[in-house]
Amino acid sequence: MKKFIHLFLATSIAAGTLSACTQKSEDSDAQPAAAEEIKSNGKPVIYQVLPRLFGNTNPTNKPWGTIEENGVGKFSDFTPKALEEIRALGADYIWYTGSLHHAVVRDYTAFGISNDDPDVIKGRAGSPYAVKDYYSVNPDLANDPSKRLEEFKALIERSHEAGLKVLIDIVPNHVARNYQSLAKPEGVRDFGVDDNTNVAYARDNNFYYVPGEPFQVPVAEDGYLPLNGEAHPLIDGTFEEVPAKWTGNGSRAPQPAQGDWYETVKINFGVRPDGSHDFPELPADFAQKDYRAHAAFWADKDVPNSWEKFREITDYWLAFGVDGFRYDMSGMVPVEFWSYLNSSIKMQNPDALLLAEIYQPDLYRDYIQLGKMDYLYDKVGTYDAIRAVMEGKSGTDPLVDIQESLSGIEDNMLRFMENHDEQRIASPEFAGNAKAGIPAMVVSATISGAPTLLYFGQELGEPGAGDAGFGKASRTTIFDYWSVPTIRRWNNEGQFNSEKLSESEQSLRDFYGKLLTFSRQSPALTGEYLDLHRYNREQSDTYTDKLYSFARWAGDDQLLVIANFADSDATTTLQLPKALVEEWQLAAGKYTLTNALRDGGTELVVTDDLSAQVSLTAPSLSGQILKLSR
Repeated sequence: MKKFIHLFLATSIAAGTLSACTQKSEDSDAQPAAAEEIKSNGKPVIYQVLPRLFGNTNPTNKPWGTIEENGVGKFSDFTPKALEEIRALGADYIWYTGSLHHAVVRDYTAFGISNDDPDVIKGRAGSPYAVKDYYSVNPDLANDPSKRLEEFKALIERSHEAGLKVLIDIVPNHVARNYQSLAKPEGVRDFGVDDNTNVAYARDNNFYYVPGEPFQVPVAEDGYLPLNGEAHPLIDGTFEEVPAKWTGNGSRAPQPAQGDWYETVKINFGVRPDGSHDFPELPADFAQKDYRAHAAFWADKDVPNSWEKFREITDYWLAFGVDGFRYDMSGMVPVEFWSYLNSSIKMQNPDALLLAEIYQPDLYRDYIQLGKMDYLYDKVGTYDAIRAVMEGKSGTDPLVDIQESLSGIEDNMLRFMENHDEQRIASPEFAGNAKAGIPAMVVSATISGAPTLLYFGQELGEPGAGDAGFGKASRTTIFDYWSVPTIRRWNNEGQFNSEKLSESEQSLRDFYGKLLTFSRQSPALTGEYLDLHRYNREQSDTYTDKLYSFARWAGDDQLLVIANFADSDATTTLQLPKALVEEWQLAAGKYTLTNALRDGGTELVVTDDLSAQVSLTAPSLSGQILKLSR
């Protein structure tokens, strides 16, 4: 059982009371995890990486460069040494982004793979989120494309041997315009092959259509040309699709705009064009029922064909050895589908990790409670608020309300400061300084029992510089053949060490390793929580809105966390409310506080009336985790 204690209002503080809510795992009979080299207390750390970029040591980085010019990473680049070092950072999951076979420009017809049309591909390497074959993997990433599945299977096995569980993407909202599975198991039908294309909508159609209208390639905007204007036999401003299908982001026009997700088509999950549902809906009380009850509910229900197709896909990858899924744009897919799919997955593997990309806070509780998601992106709330502080657009005060708004689901909200969609912290377009991520990540990694995501290169201060072609500076490209300079230096000809790293890069990597390893080991971080920020803003003139603080504890593991987002040192006296002193059962006296992230510490002083304070200096752009010693 995990109990989160929140101090919401000043009146509660004055009364010396604590408001508590409890959350109990519904999977208490789940199989125990295997023994791990790094102790875990149930707070996952996920390392996200693009295989296409990770092992690529070619420094050319020519905009719009070909695979021959710029090179490409392979599954085999994740050697036991590389995986060991990722594990040493504190990771226990590795998310191999872009592993599934998506539309690419490169010619693989020698391997029986049809060519994809650059008119409906973003970039030269293609978008990982325009999946062409759900039962195979990207041939670019294999040393021998004819054995690409065997090579990916070997990567999963190496990852498991290193103590890392494997996540891959499932993209239920849309597929590539040229979807065609070569590797599908016997009896599986491709998306759309059985559709009635004479109607805009039918429940068991996999796609939506614009009857009688052919698809038209978008009109190029801002000078955009496929492959940057390079000649290619398939670039002719056309793509044969009759009738036109709705585009992935929901555009119903036969000619989507350049800004639409024109490289993809939207999947029909039984949602009629008017938004009404053509499938059974869950009773409201199923928010309180576990995945077994959800699986039983769907066992005798007639569901849209697309639901069954995605269940076949996840069944396949679970049997293949994958340990969980990151779901792309989950909020665009009805919650009943997630109940159906996720309960099926959990019946097969209760420990499977299910992570949803979603940006609608009003849907959070439904997608957790009804959709049976384990974790959701905390982008709109915590990420956006912390980023505003880092950019000097806001103080830390809004974080208190955000954490209160997540009461009861705080353990389900994935915390991150970088991923493939967001700008790099060190980029000029964001903070312009990798050290600015230190207080941000200390808060993100310790404020709840939720997982922490680390995006490859973040631990080295990667700035995401360079115009890769379709992908622009500040975000490491997911569309082009490219390499990542900081990762190249760390790779160091396969040694994966600090020899070629700068002092600042090595120092930053050491910080991330200490923080993430601690976050997995500390029982307090999956225990109780008390906000200290609002109390100190009211009590102290030296405690500013560039600081943020809270307490975490479980039994005798008792922590104070304080972060300083300012670019100057802050000297303050952190006041602890009497309610916390009593909860920690502290008598009058002095207690040692040890900094878990660096040498040194300070003292906690409790007076006879049980008032308590900590005098400390918070260095610029820092985060401290102060552990109480008795």
